[in-house]
Amino acid sequence: MITPKKIIIVGGNAAGAAAAAKSKRINPQASVILFEASDYISTGTCEIPYVISGEISSYQNIVYYTAQKFFEEKGVRVFVNHLVESINRKEKFISVKDLKSSESKIYNYDTLVLSTGSSAKRLPDLLNNPKNIFTLKNIQDLKNIIDYSRITNVKRGAIFGSGYIGLEAAEAFKKNGAEVVIIEKEKLPMPSAEIEVRSLILELLKQKGVEFYGKIDHPKFNYLTDKIQSITIESRILEFDLIISAIGFQPCNILAIQSKLEIGIYGGIKVDRKLKTCDADIFAAGDNIEVINAITRKPEYIPLATVAHEYGHIAGENAAGGNMYVEPVVKNIGVKIFNKFLTIVGLTSMEAYNFMIPFNSVEEVATNLVKVMPNSQKVFGKIIYRKHSKKLLGASFFGGREVAGYADLISLLISTNQPADILSQVNYNYSPPLSPFINLLSILGRKIK
Repeated sequence: MITPKKIIIVGGNAAGAAAAAKSKRINPQASVILFEASDYISTGTCEIPYVISGEISSYQNIVYYTAQKFFEEKGVRVFVNHLVESINRKEKFISVKDLKSSESKIYNYDTLVLSTGSSAKRLPDLLNNPKNIFTLKNIQDLKNIIDYSRITNVKRGAIFGSGYIGLEAAEAFKKNGAEVVIIEKEKLPMPSAEIEVRSLILELLKQKGVEFYGKIDHPKFNYLTDKIQSITIESRILEFDLIISAIGFQPCNILAIQSKLEIGIYGGIKVDRKLKTCDADIFAAGDNIEVINAITRKPEYIPLATVAHEYGHIAGENAAGGNMYVEPVVKNIGVKIFNKFLTIVGLTSMEAYNFMIPFNSVEEVATNLVKVMPNSQKVFGKIIYRKHSKKLLGASFFGGREVAGYADLISLLISTNQPADILSQVNYNYSPPLSPFINLLSILGRKIK
């Protein structure tokens, strides 16, 4: 029988909300409290660019629970606008500041779950805090951009960074009729992708009228009062109404560091397979932890909403007295780039090289449907695999919606330790309006075999 407990969750997004709900479900007699420093819990952050583009009509559509609704449906007390300032691990209590009243209170706990997430990296070398530069991480960022765009007629926008968020933001502002410039310190967009895919993305950006400036290390910002009026790039002065910083995320772990919890090499909290920290009564889950990569078996920082949600459930169950274990993570990432989709699963060639894994690769371009069918288009695929055993290491696909299915199949084969040439043995579905006569994966499998 599970003993009733005082369980506190710090952070209310994907991992925190999942942990809180699961704790209460596993231990209904427990007192479960969730503290969130912002105005919102349980929000959709991956959907933010589609609110900017208008494909989702309002930011309210991606706020899935209010504090009241979460209490009514999950039985968890929720305090928004409450910042957890410190943890006393010895006496097992936290100090919480009400950001509205500035009043601080003490709350005791039996177990604690830290789900403090991640924060957007800031552009270096900025003076003060220019009013026309924004990050794209949370609902407040989204509201700030929407409010600014209502006041200012945004005709030209600059986006620093050409990763997932940067490319999604470029499409969103382009759909709103703005001219868009992407500024990237690497030569090609999407630095984490395979070189062939990066070239295809650059070609696509040009087709869609997005200017791209690569290998820009230290652009010069030119200010007018409290805004950045223009940016000097390669001796050219380019004026902008709005600037988005999309240069990546980092674990938000000030509280964990102050509490002397063990931190990994990527800045994430170190946890075991039960998601315990170095303190047996403190668990952690979400973008603030490091996970084990299923291929390398080494810690890595993988800030994905799906992983945060899954790990949040397990942290919540264990905090309530359960005995669940997490599995290592196969990275499986997708992004829409205008009318194309990119998926990256497992390791890329560069990652395999950096981990000193001997590998081979194959690549191919094929059609996603029978050529004579309407909407048939080309899809690029690349697979990397261990040189000697031929075990799958990773894959990248760039094409239509079918690439999500390709990536999911590769993810399954990686997690079950299958050889890459097994792709040549699969009986693939065939229907002219749905799939090609010879599947791209089959072609790649035959090349490997």
